[in-house]
Amino acid sequence: MNKTIEKSQTELAAERPVRLTAQDELQEDTIDLLELFFVLLSHWKIILLVVFLFGGIAGLYNKYMVKPMYQAKAQIYITNTDEMISIQNVQLSAALTVDYEEILRSFTVLQKVIDEMELDMGYETLSSMISVTNPSDSHILKIYVLTESAQLSIDIANTLLKYGIDHIYRIVGNDEPTIIDAAVDKTTKLIKRSTAKTSLIGAMLGGVLVCGIFILRFLLDMTFKTEDDIENYMKLPVIAVVPMYTDEENDEKNSFKKRRRKKKNG
Repeated sequence: MNKTIEKSQTELAAERPVRLTAQDELQEDTIDLLELFFVLLSHWKIILLVVFLFGGIAGLYNKYMVKPMYQAKAQIYITNTDEMISIQNVQLSAALTVDYEEILRSFTVLQKVIDEMELDMGYETLSSMISVTNPSDSHILKIYVLTESAQLSIDIANTLLKYGIDHIYRIVGNDEPTIIDAAVDKTTKLIKRSTAKTSLIGAMLGGVLVCGIFILRFLLDMTFKTEDDIENYMKLPVIAVVPMYTDEENDEKNSFKKRRRKKKNG
């Protein structure tokens, strides 16, 4: 009787599902970085191909499709009366530089530039081509104009100086800003991103993209590949393994059996 009870308890214990501890569940949710590394290593040819492909496409696009840009530069010096400086000191000058930046980029000034040069563009388009900066602790405003033509950049910068200074004088009412440098051909720079840098960025993006795809496939793949996977994740022993044959292996096996039968019959 006792043996029967012990046997039934053993069978019930065997039929109960395996309960995973908190440590096992944590281990199950943890990504095996070493396995992930070998997954990426197994696809190194595809990763390398995509890296070179993206790098080459980015380099060719930068070389033949991206148009070179030319940046013209002009500078003005902001002057004030001694009386204003003594009252507001340097803070007033700093505040005026901000005001001058806004006046130079105002609709009235830019629209005059468009009308004067008969530009085929609107105010917002021209405004996006112009940048005005003020170096720290200085009374200098630097005006940059970026277009696809060196001469066009120079002409816009100088026309902006003409109408901008006049507009500043009429609004602020102080001494007229002094032109330090007008835009000329020698100070105009060619602005274009290096083909090598663009290729490098493209290659990095390609590598990140293809590795991300393989990592995503690895994380979403819930199938068991080896007996160790069953033991590690299911905590169950592997009792037997059934081999899987392909059609070619089955054909070779059948032809081998036929040859053996012919030899026996012969």
